[in-house]
Amino acid sequence: MNSGILFLSLFGFLPHMIPACPAPCKCATNIIDCTSKDLTITKLPAAFRPSVEVIHLGYNMLTSIPKGLFDNLKSLQVVHLQGNPWECNCDILYLRSWLQWQQNRTFYRDVKCTSPAHLQDRIIAYLTEDEIISTCQYWYCSLALLSQLCLFILLLLQAILVIFIIIYLQRFRKMTAEARSTTPDLHQHVDAWASSRSPYDSD
Repeated sequence: MNSGILFLSLFGFLPHMIPACPAPCKCATNIIDCTSKDLTITKLPAAFRPSVEVIHLGYNMLTSIPKGLFDNLKSLQVVHLQGNPWECNCDILYLRSWLQWQQNRTFYRDVKCTSPAHLQDRIIAYLTEDEIISTCQYWYCSLALLSQLCLFILLLLQAILVIFIIIYLQRFRKMTAEARSTTPDLHQHVDAWASSRSPYDSD
C-alpha cells in the first residue's frame, strides 16, 4: 500500500517536475523544435527541460542568447542556430563562449555575425574576445560622442538665450533713458500751456 501511495504521489508531482513544452515550440521526447517561430530574445523560452538533447532555434529573429540558457542542460547534444541575425556585440559573448566549449565546432560554421559591418559573415565560434569587446568599446565611444554633442547643443542654446536677454535688457535701458529724457520736456510743455491760459478759460 505504501508503494502504491508513493507511486501515486510521484505520478501527481510528475507534471510539476518536468516542464511543459514551451510555447510556441513543438516537442518530442528529447527534442524541442522552435524553428521559424519569429522568436526574438524577449520571446525566447526562459528555460528548457533538463532532459532535452536537441533544440531547434533556427530561422528566427534572435540577435543573441540570454546568459546561462544552456548551462544546466546536461543532456544537451546540439542546438540548431542557423538563420538568425546575430549581432556580434557584448551580448554575444555568452553564445560565443558556449560554442567554443562544443566538441564539434564545425557543426556551427553557419552561425555567423550579421552585424556590425566589420564582423559581418564571421563565424561566431571563431571570434576572439578582443574583437567582440572592441565593438562594445566602439558603442561606448559612440554614446560618449553623442553625449558630448548633446551637451554642446545645450550650451549653444544657453548662449543664444543669454544673448537675447542681453539685447532685450539693452533695449529696455535705452527705452527707459529715452522716457526719462522726454519727461522734463513734457513737464515744460505742460507748464507753458498752463501759464498761457487766461484766467477766463477756467469758466
